[in-house]
Amino acid sequence: MAFNIITIRQTTQKYGIIIVLLLMIIVLSIIRPAFFSANNIFNVLAQSSIFGIMALGMTFVIISKGIDLSVGSVLALAGVICASFGQVMNATEKYFPNMPVMPVIVPIAAALLIGAFCGFINGFLIAKTKIPAFIATLGMLTVARGFALIYTSGRPVSNLIPSMTILGGKLFKVIPVPAIIYFIMIIISYILLNKTRFGKNTYAIGGNITAAEVSGVNVSKYLILIYTYCGLLAGIAALVFAGRVGSVHPGAADGYELTAIASTTIGGTSHSGGIGTIGGAFVGALVLAVLRNGFTLLGINAYWQKVAEGLIIVVAVIIDMRKNAKRA
Repeated sequence: MAFNIITIRQTTQKYGIIIVLLLMIIVLSIIRPAFFSANNIFNVLAQSSIFGIMALGMTFVIISKGIDLSVGSVLALAGVICASFGQVMNATEKYFPNMPVMPVIVPIAAALLIGAFCGFINGFLIAKTKIPAFIATLGMLTVARGFALIYTSGRPVSNLIPSMTILGGKLFKVIPVPAIIYFIMIIISYILLNKTRFGKNTYAIGGNITAAEVSGVNVSKYLILIYTYCGLLAGIAALVFAGRVGSVHPGAADGYELTAIASTTIGGTSHSGGIGTIGGAFVGALVLAVLRNGFTLLGINAYWQKVAEGLIIVVAVIIDMRKNAKRA
């Protein structure tokens, strides 16, 4: 009997969030059968794709015992810049009136470069000046949002070319393109974290930064790479956002950084550093997406979503702290 209790406890600790997700799906499917329709499942995946992509980068950051509060603002900055290069010729309030329609590679490159550059600045400040990640990324949050507002004079950038809006559309009118991009980034992030030196050193830095330095890890270099990758993923999320919405407002993605942090925290990434998985971040993002979708189907006030998400984050951190206390 004791063995069974221990086994159940270990299984619950290891797969608890997956069990919670399955229970949520089962309950919602019973209460609202429409929840389990193929169309709604694809809708949930599409909804989770934007903050899910950012959560992948956040996983690397939190494993390294850092934090990035700037990804929502970086998404907005990368989004308005890429959208300004991706407008149709006769767009109302065209950002560059005399510029011909650009190939889609131009706005894509703009989003990726802006995202990666902002991440690089974060990493450089943290690695070279030794200021806390919280402060460095809080500064970037404000600066990036400010530049987005300056760049657009506070107005949205809309009327995007079809080759950009397709990034938010559906393949064969069924499969959401954002979900496809999301899964591609999951695979890439999984390989980086589990099969490369980059990933191994990310775990090493988060586990014990002093030991990592002694063992020959170039901590400054890898911190810069970690935050650059997180910024790059924010740039990719900006492309998906622009494609889904069809325009980008400089105030877009406000609070998305908290949802990305929540996703990876719920998925088991430890804020104590050195622990976390890409699969966990995916499940965490799915939990939040299912929660939001369920609230909508049940007709519950959307403001309660924030309350529920906040409570889930607190519970996830408490569980994480209890696990670490037991290890110690």
